[in-house]
Amino acid sequence: MDTLIMVVILTAVGFVSGKIAEKMHYTSIREREQKTLKLPVTTTRRPLGVGPGNVRMELVSGSVVISVDYFKMMLAGLQNIFGGHVTAYESLIDRARREAILRMKEQKPFALQIFNVRIETTSISKGTGSGAVGSVEVLAYGTALLKAG
Repeated sequence: MDTLIMVVILTAVGFVSGKIAEKMHYTSIREREQKTLKLPVTTTRRPLGVGPGNVRMELVSGSVVISVDYFKMMLAGLQNIFGGHVTAYESLIDRARREAILRMKEQKPFALQIFNVRIETTSISKGTGSGAVGSVEVLAYGTALLKAG
């Protein structure tokens, strides 16, 4: 009985701490997105609305690796049994994508725009089976258009 109580307590602590960490990360993302709101990011191959002038271009990138908490892995395992959307991982991918784009924008905050943006996602796992530790890596990269000089 003591073992069961300990498992329930540890699961509850893991769930609550995971939710708190996720909420704090989303708060940080929203605050930083507001600060970089004026820097446009597009997937177009060429810069938008920029005529010939005194500009230069630089490669910018931002990457992040975020680990899956154990509770989300348990939920995803249950959802895999029944099929459908694996909602436990959707917020993980959303946070990672937004964080990678923010890191890219923060690399050149005074750019006129960042164009030709691409996003790559990779799953990283250590171990096999149900004991595997999963993470997701997201890399965002593009071309920053800067004033020359």
